[in-house]
Amino acid sequence: MIKPAELVIFDCDGVLVDTERIALRIQLALGAELGWPLTPEDAVDRFIGRSKESICEQIAQRLGPQTAALWWQELLRRHREAVDTGLEAVDGLPGALEEITLPVCVASSGSHDKMRHTLGVTGLYERFAGRIFSAAEVARGKPAPDLFLHAARQMGADPAACVVVEDSLPGVLAARAAGMRALAYAGGLTPPHRLAGPATVVFTDMRELPGLITGSPDRPVTGQPVSGRPRQERAGSSPQAGRTG
Repeated sequence: MIKPAELVIFDCDGVLVDTERIALRIQLALGAELGWPLTPEDAVDRFIGRSKESICEQIAQRLGPQTAALWWQELLRRHREAVDTGLEAVDGLPGALEEITLPVCVASSGSHDKMRHTLGVTGLYERFAGRIFSAAEVARGKPAPDLFLHAARQMGADPAACVVVEDSLPGVLAARAAGMRALAYAGGLTPPHRLAGPATVVFTDMRELPGLITGSPDRPVTGQPVSGRPRQERAGSSPQAGRTG
């Protein structure tokens, strides 16, 4: 028997703020500049939704630790510049937050400084202040369950009564490993079929989120997007357009 939801745990990048396309664009550029040409699919699989440690370890194995350090430094600098030029909240997210009455928090692979910046630029920081958790606080980042279990403990919630809103495969895998239901947002870079699996509902429109959270906890999970609305593509929003981790 699935427990009714008591806490909603949000990922940050790609779920609250539309940063993932920025990140992907920068990762592809850095790969070309520093000696590791990547396809958009490669970059999404390797970097999106993962912690700094995971990203830098992969780069160091391929190009050496000095190049990995330079890559990360440039990623942060270019990402901050791009965010400052006009980052927006994910389409439909602000209205969805207004309708959610359960306690909410954020659990992200990003650092606290990064989240303070991106959530601040989009006007979302105050909604979550004091309830923001980073992978830097735990031993293992996503897809390990550590971060989500840490967030549940800090919020005083039973993991089995937590719902995680994620947009990346590592994040969805982490939610499943933590014994939590996953609402997988497929309106970003990761295609719906990659997010589908046990204890997961895939959806493509953030306006549906409140209903998915408060709907029957016994509703069947699905690998198919539940949205009846056509997916809205923004200008330059193809995977080639960019994203951050």
